[in-house]
Amino acid sequence: MGEDRQDATGPPSTERVSVPQAADHLGTTVDAIRKRVQRRTIPYEKDADGRVWILLDTGRPRQDTVQDTGKPQSDSAALISEMRAHNATLQAQLEAERQAHAEARRLLMAALERIPPQLEAPSEPRESPETVEEQPERAEPRSVTVESQESVQRPWWRRVFGR
Repeated sequence: MGEDRQDATGPPSTERVSVPQAADHLGTTVDAIRKRVQRRTIPYEKDADGRVWILLDTGRPRQDTVQDTGKPQSDSAALISEMRAHNATLQAQLEAERQAHAEARRLLMAALERIPPQLEAPSEPRESPETVEEQPERAEPRSVTVESQESVQRPWWRRVFGR
């Protein structure tokens, strides 16, 4: 009863109809037919002017009859179950990312605890390197301890690039 009717020649007969006619025949909207054409889930043809024609099996009853009401529900149920499975996959992925993030935070905190505290700042103010460079006649040789304190207090990019 739900099988396609066949002619004496064999394959089911098809009819070439416009998109609105196909939507009416299948009991759906024009937009749904256009989406099916985009997804290539419905047979169609394009003419030389670019107009889309839907190829319908004329042996099939209309979509809104009592016989076919179970099919759209099973399609939607399949889509819903697929969406739920995808949602479960995304939730599992999110949980894995959360665990990885927590582990990274734990490792970072452990590494930060191992770093020795910074040396205390000197109590007497000192001249900045820019001031010494601007006034080369006042520049005096510095002791090793001053240079070591300066390297601790200077930004890393100044130590690396020598500025």
